[in-house]
Amino acid sequence: MSIQQLFNVAVVGATGAVGEQIRRLLEERNFPIASLKLLSSARSAGSTIEFKGQPITVEEATPESFRGVDIALFSAGGDVSKALIPHAVVHGAVCIDNTNAYRMDPETPLVVPEVNLDKINEHKGIIANPNCSTIQMVAALKPIYDRFGISRIIVSTYQAVSGAGASAVTEMLRQSSEVLAGNDPKPAILPVSSLPVKHQIAFNVIPQIDKFQDNGFTLEEMKMIRETKKIMGDESLEVTATCVRVPVVYGHSESVYVELKKDFEIEEIKGLLSDSPGIVLIDDPSGQQYPLATDAAGKNDVFVGRVRRDLSNPRGLNMWIVSDNLLKGAAWNAVQIAEYIAIPQQ
Repeated sequence: MSIQQLFNVAVVGATGAVGEQIRRLLEERNFPIASLKLLSSARSAGSTIEFKGQPITVEEATPESFRGVDIALFSAGGDVSKALIPHAVVHGAVCIDNTNAYRMDPETPLVVPEVNLDKINEHKGIIANPNCSTIQMVAALKPIYDRFGISRIIVSTYQAVSGAGASAVTEMLRQSSEVLAGNDPKPAILPVSSLPVKHQIAFNVIPQIDKFQDNGFTLEEMKMIRETKKIMGDESLEVTATCVRVPVVYGHSESVYVELKKDFEIEEIKGLLSDSPGIVLIDDPSGQQYPLATDAAGKNDVFVGRVRRDLSNPRGLNMWIVSDNLLKGAAWNAVQIAEYIAIPQQ
């Protein structure tokens, strides 16, 4: 990045999985940082993390932590965001929030740079990062929506355990070892740590992510439905979702079916995807080439394959979408937004 202005940056939740990726990206991208604050809960405060070869002591996040901060990236949970972001805004920081706290706030832009970059300019101190499963889907659908229009989206997700936190990954690995050893695993976290019933994730799939709502959908499913409409700027979109946890460490996969408003040719769809920034098309059935979670892990892009027309509806389109849930689904999307703030002309 070539830029003269430097920014005072804070990362809230700096010791967590997403915070770690944000730190790495800021360093790798040579983000124009004058000073960097690494903030966390009191439990992690006092530890030391190296950034660009220099040790930085992690501080407890408090309302006064944001004095002099220009850009604050939050990934410490919705309660923390609700408690601290108003103070950060008062101190003059632009806050990029990775939680669900402000996503549906009508005053807060919900941004995927490949989809609605212009919305960043409407912020009033807060910019929301969408849900990880929503980000990769709308990034892939945006060029198709712009060219053909979309009337309906049906999505089924296959979401990695890391989306539930590092402790859930540890539990999955432990359960796997227990099952392979012939023992009965003792689930303690999934599907939702705060609910009384727990299910085994090793060698299993769990059709529940987050708590069930009164309408029978989970909160994760409702996030996808509501956020997709807001990001695409189209409340007429018909969206339905089924979100499933699978025993994968990194990388959410999605089976997406859309009904287009205009006739299309498959090669034109593939051409649009190939030419879209941040999208990688991997679609060679004869060579068994299609996106895999193992290949997407550690990469910033959204991968699309299995692109094919519905056999019963000529305007129906099926596709398979995969992305690293901690990167494009969280940290990379947030850093992209921060880069635009630093260089608005991009």
